[in-house]
Amino acid sequence: MTPVLEAIGGLRAYLESQLSMGLVNSPMHNARIRVSSGNYVTARPVGVLDGIDFGYTGQVRRVDVAGIEKLLELGHIVLLPPLGYSPTGDAFNLSYEDVGSQVAAALQAEKLIMFAENQGLLDENAGLIRELSARQASDRLAAGMVQGHDGDLLRAACDACVKGVRRAHIISYVDDGALLEELFTRDGAGTLVSGDNYEQIRQARVEDIGGILGLIQPLEEQGILVRRSREMLETEISRFVVAERDGTIVGCAALYHYPDEGAGELSCFAVDQAYRRAGRGDDILAMVEKLARGQGIQRLFVLTTQTEHWFRERGFQPSTVRELPGPKLASYNTQRNSKVFVKALS
Repeated sequence: MTPVLEAIGGLRAYLESQLSMGLVNSPMHNARIRVSSGNYVTARPVGVLDGIDFGYTGQVRRVDVAGIEKLLELGHIVLLPPLGYSPTGDAFNLSYEDVGSQVAAALQAEKLIMFAENQGLLDENAGLIRELSARQASDRLAAGMVQGHDGDLLRAACDACVKGVRRAHIISYVDDGALLEELFTRDGAGTLVSGDNYEQIRQARVEDIGGILGLIQPLEEQGILVRRSREMLETEISRFVVAERDGTIVGCAALYHYPDEGAGELSCFAVDQAYRRAGRGDDILAMVEKLARGQGIQRLFVLTTQTEHWFRERGFQPSTVRELPGPKLASYNTQRNSKVFVKALS
């Protein structure tokens, strides 16, 4: 344990010295950053596993949330080394993944960022895994698809998300600017592990109107969608569902009910170009179909000029204008000459 304490102590002193720089010609001039560290993590020993005594290797037992939050309120940077202390006066060597995950969860952090050598987690073909839900991460771990240090990182990220942290990101300390890319771009860098609320398909709200307009206006200008004014959206917002990603609307669709004919129209279907080919259109369609069934709609129809094959691949069959519900037939725009496709809802 002595070499561990020496290494951690030396590294902590080095980090504190770097955060204390204040040269006139440096970005740190007059920063006066206060760095605090201490016994804010209580640990317990791992003990004996499979007959092996892990000695002074430990796991996080408790986090002094009040103490850390007090320092944060004072404007301090709290430096927590991979070291924990027990009520018996012992010190234990902890993994930084465990410390980061447990502290982030205890503080109810919005995001946990962990650094690794690689760009992020890689798949079986050495390609970067851009994002996983906490459930997908758990499935990969259970199947033994991620092992070694990558497994430790993914396990910590998954654990944090399960305990309430919205996002955990694994990025590279080798790639210059990876942290800035993660913080200041929508998609970030490396591998994202998210809780269920990072991206969701939900009923639209009035505050989503601006996002919907920004999404559909380019498609309206191309003639793909029928133009809708803000006023129309305000009156029809209850008909819309949206795909929200990190506070940004990246997809939408509307459902119009024709109860006399037992039919429903899927309309204003749009997905941000940057987020296509990732299954979001299918998720939105599934949400609309679920709502349609709940309203007793027996068949769902759509009018389209350019996405015929996408709908046919998802069970929509060609139909004719004459099969449209009466009110829709009366308002059909012959100049657009949209094709009609229908899907029976079981």
